[in-house]
Amino acid sequence: MIRFQNVTKKYDKHKALDSVNLEIRQGEFISLVGLSGAGKTTLFKVLLGEERAEGGQVLVDDVDIAKLKKSDLPYLRRKIGTVFQDIKLLPKATAFENIAFAMEVCGHTRDKIREEVPKILDLVGLAHKQNSFPDEMSGGEKQRVAIARALSHRPVLLLADEPTGNLDEVNAGEVIDLLLKINELGTTVLLATHAVDLVNKIKRRVVTIEEGKITFQQEQGKYKL
Repeated sequence: MIRFQNVTKKYDKHKALDSVNLEIRQGEFISLVGLSGAGKTTLFKVLLGEERAEGGQVLVDDVDIAKLKKSDLPYLRRKIGTVFQDIKLLPKATAFENIAFAMEVCGHTRDKIREEVPKILDLVGLAHKQNSFPDEMSGGEKQRVAIARALSHRPVLLLADEPTGNLDEVNAGEVIDLLLKINELGTTVLLATHAVDLVNKIKRRVVTIEEGKITFQQEQGKYKL
């Protein structure tokens, strides 16, 4: 599904990614682990086409991202849902409106939006919060709205970049359970985190990145640095 082949990304003289080789298979749940600054977010940005690698290839369904025109990148990104630590919800929009806006951007009709948004909110356990604004929700609820928004265009891959970083243990566990549920429904999930306990609980494939290099991979593994 996705292959990184000898991918290198530099910022000045610093190698944020250093000859990275990684294959992500359809339907997998992968925990990408490493300390802050290890290269997790840079790997996501290169995959999304937000940053261009200086060396190597990133292939999505055998298409080289570096060769895509800027006008084609939005079509790539519709295949990929993204969730971030800082959530980035529209503060003056309800949960329903936040998801609806994302669907409008992708060109969905109003009828389609009215039909699909309640289903997506129900999937993430927030049907009762559709008319709530972000400041009326807990941190965990806001992150689940962000996940719902990322799912609104039915991506084949979900990137979650430290989605539990600002959450307490209970809310963090609920977010991970939701990501596992989404994965079981067929969406490939790539979770970037340095939360040891959560990774060990998931017990899926673990990929360790240190100083821009993939240093360890294990099926059904544990957090290892």
